[in-house]
Amino acid sequence: MNPIFKHGPSPQHRLVLVLFCSALLIFFDHKTASFESFRGYLQSMVSPLQYLANTPKQAMTWASENVATRRQLLAENQQYRLNELKFHEQAMQLDIIKQENERLRSLLASPLRGELKKMVAEILSVDSDPYSHQVVINRGAGDGVYDGQPVIDALGIVGQILHVGQTSSRVILITDISHAVPVRVQRNGLRLLATGSGQIDKLNHTFVSQSADIKNGDILVTSGLGGKYPEGYPVSQVSFVSHDESREFMRVFSTPIAQIDRLRYLLLLSNDEPASIFSPTPKALQNKNSSKKAQPATKAKSKTKVVS
Repeated sequence: MNPIFKHGPSPQHRLVLVLFCSALLIFFDHKTASFESFRGYLQSMVSPLQYLANTPKQAMTWASENVATRRQLLAENQQYRLNELKFHEQAMQLDIIKQENERLRSLLASPLRGELKKMVAEILSVDSDPYSHQVVINRGAGDGVYDGQPVIDALGIVGQILHVGQTSSRVILITDISHAVPVRVQRNGLRLLATGSGQIDKLNHTFVSQSADIKNGDILVTSGLGGKYPEGYPVSQVSFVSHDESREFMRVFSTPIAQIDRLRYLLLLSNDEPASIFSPTPKALQNKNSSKKAQPATKAKSKTKVVS
């Protein structure tokens, strides 16, 4: 290959000339932007080459992503099919158990447990009073909410409706000192009364006999007595049992199963019968009137126990 310059200045002189021309072009381009249009033309000419050079890489990336996505979709679809089969099998088992339960109840002449309606509610505010454990939800009389309606979360019993407004309601939590709920030990059916202690993580159980069969770790569920809370819903877990023979009754404390300090969404339970929501029975009205006589309606933070 023949050199470009057969004859001419020395390489040092050519290097100095090239550097001088480059500096001159840079100066004029910086000061006057003389080569802006020319640079745009060059960019337009080079762009197809850049796209062409990147085409193999983009094609490989597209192919690998699509193949991986297709495999992932197939795996997820297979897993969903398996889950669907499991859920169908569980649904059939639940139907069988439900039918068997209804037959046993009918044989024992026990009333069948009605279906419960569930309504989702969101907490709007929390009572700032440290001695009052109450929250306000975004459901009211317009949604069919009524006084004494049980409230749960995903884990267990939270409380009950205390006051109903048109668009919002106040819920008293099970840890409030003025609240009490009848419970029973899930292990042996022993009946207790769970009263609020004013602490988020503690419930009191008074008048427990020294001979009562209760121990740490026992799960306490609603007993259904009182007619407010449906039977069988988890309430708390026994965390402390003190056997002191010098005392007439044992000291028993439990921890609520519901996440009282992390509530955001709640479920309101009600019977499937519309009359229980919109038109209380005369007996319920009588109990309501008697409770109003015992507790003035203007005091939202009375110390009278709310027994369910």
